[in-house]
Amino acid sequence: MDAYLTHLTVERRLAVSSVESYGRDMTLLARFAAGRTTPLVELARPDLESLVRDLMAAGRSPRSVARAVACFRGFYRFLLREGRIAASPADDLRPPRAWQTLPRFLSVEEVDRIIEQPDVSTPRGLRDRALIELLYATGMRVSELVSLRPADVNLESSFLTCTGKGSKQRIVPIGDEAGRWVERYARDGRPALLVRRTSPRLFVNARGGAGLTRVGFWKILKAYGRGAGISSPLSPHVLRHSFATHLLERGADLRAIQMMLGHANLSTTQIYTHVLEHRLRAVYDRFHPRS
Repeated sequence: MDAYLTHLTVERRLAVSSVESYGRDMTLLARFAAGRTTPLVELARPDLESLVRDLMAAGRSPRSVARAVACFRGFYRFLLREGRIAASPADDLRPPRAWQTLPRFLSVEEVDRIIEQPDVSTPRGLRDRALIELLYATGMRVSELVSLRPADVNLESSFLTCTGKGSKQRIVPIGDEAGRWVERYARDGRPALLVRRTSPRLFVNARGGAGLTRVGFWKILKAYGRGAGISSPLSPHVLRHSFATHLLERGADLRAIQMMLGHANLSTTQIYTHVLEHRLRAVYDRFHPRS
């Protein structure tokens, strides 16, 4: 198991969070094998099918079970490659059909209310305003946002370079408004938070100048959401969804949105096409002679 997780980290170069999720799935598999007093290398296809049924019966979502199935398939492919087994019992193991859930997103007015929450007369408020402006302007993942270095942001050319899943880099444009707030934070807020210390990260916290964490920003955003009167669950990913949805509503090309979001496949981005239904209805009502 440890060798497999190391393989995912070193050779497959999966994100830390993905490896942690796979580690939890492997723990489930190990406990299942122990309950049957069967070594992992001796589990058969019926055993794995039974485990999948158990996971569904325990109330796990189809998406969660599908990830576990992918983990098991990868694990036994790894064992096969390493010569530990003669054939994989999970080769054609199928996950349950996952239902498609539409992403939660905010209205433009709700985003504006959140953006206005930070007190920009303070260094911390400047940082938070720049964070939220940049997240909404680029649609980055929160891990990409908090990992930014000052050299990654080119304000003169209005773009930034971020490192996404699998250590893949992409270039994302920055809007003028977000650029102004990032510039103001870098000039007035960041030096005050660092207090003559240094940090490789663009966004730092007020305690020792360390880089801001994903959890730290999630808590910051959630507090501003309450201040803005947002009653629905709020997370950095909701702002990412809002970025994509608002672009599509205004006619942006789906392929361009895919590139900005860093999706490997267009099918992942197509979940946002639910907003096209509203546009089609408006066009129909406006132009059809008998509407």
